Amino acid sequence: MSNSSPEIVSQPDQEPKYGERNIAEGQLITFPNPRVGRRYDINITLPEFTCKCPFSGYPDFATIHITYVPDERVVELKALKLYINSYRDRYISHEESANQILDDFVAACDPLDVTVKADFSPRGNVHTVVEVRHIK
Repeated sequence: MSNSSPEIVSQPDQEPKYGERNIAEGQLITFPNPRVGRRYDINITLPEFTCKCPFSGYPDFATIHITYVPDERVVELKALKLYINSYRDRYISHEESANQILDDFVAACDPLDVTVKADFSPRGNVHTVVEVRHIK
């Protein structure tokens, strides 16, 4: 049995897969709120968030919860999924990822109220939950 590490094969000449292209091109898209003037909550759960620790390079995993009260615009869900997937290879802290998601979400749809909760899976016996909020 060998103790050597598995060889990592890179394929720099290979075209990106369609999903990788969609993620790279992804941006938050909105559409008109069908009930402007009515306060209602939209709750979104994204259980497969990943990013990389900016210090160790180890992967971090989280469930992102977004709860918002729309104003004139609503976020399209497939675009949100692709946007969240764009964090996969980013070196970013738990705190900065939650704040950046909030900033981008507010810029895209300008909600009346939004909370982003990033519930990270424990790593090294530490469980982190970062919750950030914006009120218009």
